[in-house]
Amino acid sequence: MGKSPEEEYDAFLEKVKRTIYVDNLSPQVTESVLKAAFNQFGNVSSVQFIPNYFESKNMPQSALVEMENPKQAREIVGQMENYCLMILGMPRPVRARPAKVEMFDDRPRKPGRKIVCRWVDPTEPDFEVAKKIKNLVRKHAAEASLVLEHQRGEEEKLANQQSETLKGHYRKYELLDSVLDDGTAKHLERYYNMKLTD
Repeated sequence: MGKSPEEEYDAFLEKVKRTIYVDNLSPQVTESVLKAAFNQFGNVSSVQFIPNYFESKNMPQSALVEMENPKQAREIVGQMENYCLMILGMPRPVRARPAKVEMFDDRPRKPGRKIVCRWVDPTEPDFEVAKKIKNLVRKHAAEASLVLEHQRGEEEKLANQQSETLKGHYRKYELLDSVLDDGTAKHLERYYNMKLTD
């Protein structure tokens, strides 16, 4: 037998208590990276990325990370209020807050809740307020898009720079390894009358 709407909603509220909302994520962050980052605090049950409906491009993301129990979720939020968590070495500290019911796309309908929608007539006083809010939202979206695009470009440059530095270090290591393997190091040791140590 299925659960009643009240039981289903109560189970959903328990899930909300176990979940944290994480934002300011780099576009390079994947589900496995996020799980690895938060598994150091406890056991991650699931990760759900929240799509950015205002941007068609690959812009920074936010996610809902469900932990094993509410205590772990509270501890993570408490830790991240005091300390920065950097993921993938990006100069963008990740923020965490307790999740809210409205953040879930798959939330069940609250028992007894009724939603009524209506059009606002241009003659009503609320029409001008709604119009101003609509224009402010558009302006904010345009400004946020510009800032996020710039930030994404900077992060991509940093990621490429980190990758090139790592490749350069690896090439140096290979060169040193080959000098030791082919006996060149021993020859130089005798030539310069120096003692090489491991």
